[in-house]
This record gives sequence, C-alpha cells and structure tokens, in this order.
Amino acid sequence: MKEFQYTIQDESGVHARPAGLMVRKAQSFQSDASVSFNGKKADMKRLFAIMGLNIKKGDQISVQVTGADEDAAAKELEDFLKNNL
Repeated sequence: MKEFQYTIQDESGVHARPAGLMVRKAQSFQSDASVSFNGKKADMKRLFAIMGLNIKKGDQISVQVTGADEDAAAKELEDFLKNNL
C-alpha cells in the first residue's frame, strides 16, 4: 500500500470539475484508490463519494493506493493533485 497526504490549494476546494478529472485518473489504474478526510473515506473512482466529503481549501486529505500498479498510481495521483487542486 502507498499513502500520501496533500493539502488542497484550490480556492474552490474539491468541486465537480477537478473531482471528475480525479475520478478519471483513478479509473485509469487497476489499483484501488481511496481518499480520507475528517474521519470519512471515499473511493476515488466514484464521483459522488468524493463530492460527499465536502473538501475545502486548506483541508489535508490522505490518499491510499493498493494494488498491482500502486507505485505508478500513487505518483500520478499525487502529481494530479499538485497540478489541479
């Protein structure tokens, strides 16, 4: 399992457009990916699950990736967050 933390920088937080792109990115890997925030956990391959976490600017999230391609998935998801959120 790979895990990393990220603090959201986007003024709007995790809103629909970047959340949709995040879901597409996560779906491109075989590994399971989830995001944890405020005691709740959501599957990164499900848009409504991510939106339900209500993540705002300045919130720190934890991302966990488990599976066959977890190394590549964790790196690309972290890069995605840095470049988009």
